[in-house]
Amino acid sequence: MVQSKLFLGVMFVLLAAGMSAGARPEVLDAETNGFTIRHQVLIEADRFSVYGAAVASVGEWWSSDHTVSGDSANLYIDARVSGCFCENLGENAGLVHMAVSFVNPGVIMRFTGGLGPLGLMGVAGNMTWEFDEAETGTVVTLQYAVGGYMPGGLDTVAGPVDGVLIEQMTRLKAFVETGSPSEG
Repeated sequence: MVQSKLFLGVMFVLLAAGMSAGARPEVLDAETNGFTIRHQVLIEADRFSVYGAAVASVGEWWSSDHTVSGDSANLYIDARVSGCFCENLGENAGLVHMAVSFVNPGVIMRFTGGLGPLGLMGVAGNMTWEFDEAETGTVVTLQYAVGGYMPGGLDTVAGPVDGVLIEQMTRLKAFVETGSPSEG
């Protein structure tokens, strides 16, 4: 019990730290029983390259600060229905962050579950990554809807969760365009 409270506290600190000064919240709605986040980023590469990097290279662009193991190289996405966005914790240990519930390669990927500390609560979540062709590349739209119960209300974590997801989208863009998830 103490370990789970400590883990939850650490994860909320990490979520809050994920909000950069330049991040513009894209919270569509936030109530005590849930929230919806939507974020779009234009990546200067073709749709299948962006999709391939997002899925096959998640361990290279996702921030290690937002993992349980502390090393994003342990992340992987099994991109098939009933697959997962998972983390290898070593010695036959692991974690399913979210389950894959829909796949159309190069077009859309949908996950269900609570990302990060939301996975420890009585919530249900649906995250969709859409990949649309644009004149100068690919528009990636991330939408995450979460509903359920959290002491104090889910509206209190909508902004921090959005900040973490904006950070990851920014890192994906940098990774695809430059080969490094770091900006600049």
